Amino acid sequence: MKKIISVTEAARNFAECVSRAHYQNVTFVLLKGGSPVARIVPDVEKVCSGGELASVISQVQLSPEEAREWARDLQGARKRLGQVSDKWK
Repeated sequence: MKKIISVTEAARNFAECVSRAHYQNVTFVLLKGGSPVARIVPDVEKVCSGGELASVISQVQLSPEEAREWARDLQGARKRLGQVSDKWK
């Protein structure tokens, strides 16, 4: 469900907007000067940790052909992503 409200109304009722987004799955579109500028949305994104992904992958049974294709796809993805830079340098 989507509800359009002003930024002022959202500020005055922020806790209620957050509660409704969380418990009632309501998305709020915030207007400033009649134009949409922001949203308050429910956090329903599914998150998977690297450890969980590794666990699932380790249980998959691939045929030799599927394993070769997967390895080829993985190498291609690594090439497209390029080298990871060190953010701390």
